[in-house]
Amino acid sequence: MKNIGININTSKDPDGSILESVLRTIYDEDRSIKVKIFENSDELETVTEELEALIVLGGDGTLLGAARKIARYGVPILGINIGHLGFLTECDSSEAGEAIVKLLRNKFHVEERSMLSCSFESQGVTKCYNALNEVILSKGTLINIIKYDVFVDGDFYGTFVSDGVLVSTATGSTAYNMSCGGPLVFPTLDTMILSPICPHSMNMRSMVLGNQVKIDVDLNKNSENVYLTLDGQEWMELDKVKNVKIEASPYKCRLVRLDGSNYFEVLRKKITYRTKEGEGVQYENSEAR
Repeated sequence: MKNIGININTSKDPDGSILESVLRTIYDEDRSIKVKIFENSDELETVTEELEALIVLGGDGTLLGAARKIARYGVPILGINIGHLGFLTECDSSEAGEAIVKLLRNKFHVEERSMLSCSFESQGVTKCYNALNEVILSKGTLINIIKYDVFVDGDFYGTFVSDGVLVSTATGSTAYNMSCGGPLVFPTLDTMILSPICPHSMNMRSMVLGNQVKIDVDLNKNSENVYLTLDGQEWMELDKVKNVKIEASPYKCRLVRLDGSNYFEVLRKKITYRTKEGEGVQYENSEAR
């Protein structure tokens, strides 16, 4: 491996000590490796297929932003958590040295994750965006709910009278989808999860769909503002937009998984057991029953 990129969230490494440590590890392993540093997500627009891997130093948000920027190039991403939760990242900063050495010695495999593509027409121009976790359509105020007519492969599914509509990938099933009462889905499955957000009916439920379907959402918003949000990071107001199309993206997010990594162990540690903290339950031994 001779060409590596590093995407660093500088707000989480203000003195540059983490970046310096990562560079030292790389050059101690092989001085001939070419390293390109990207200090923010915008700089990732200059990524090319020449990169053999991208090391992302940050939290889940940093990784999500990187995934949207470079998915089209198929570059594998090694996420190293220097943020808060770090569920999507492969390891924490304390394990960075070992993880980087495994990467450079090809002791890893690449796990492909489905992404979403959403598009709409605005002023005669079709705009298209990608997301790794979810696409959200939601209202702009806390007063009125909106009616969203939802179609799956052209067939009318129903009208969501709700705060919004959420379409999640399997990867995003542990994010906002989970908060909306949606199911957890194994992250490598090619699925989409369609959910209403705070529906005005107890009969509205999440539905798991195959990646081959196309979802159309007609916006019956009258004078209410509707916003489109990607992965909880990018957002835009859909002024005069009548329809949003959501389907599987042609691109995949390619995550580096190191030898010995265990998805269910991370799920227990950072999602399943973590949610019990607010209930006053403590788990001293993850193997205890």
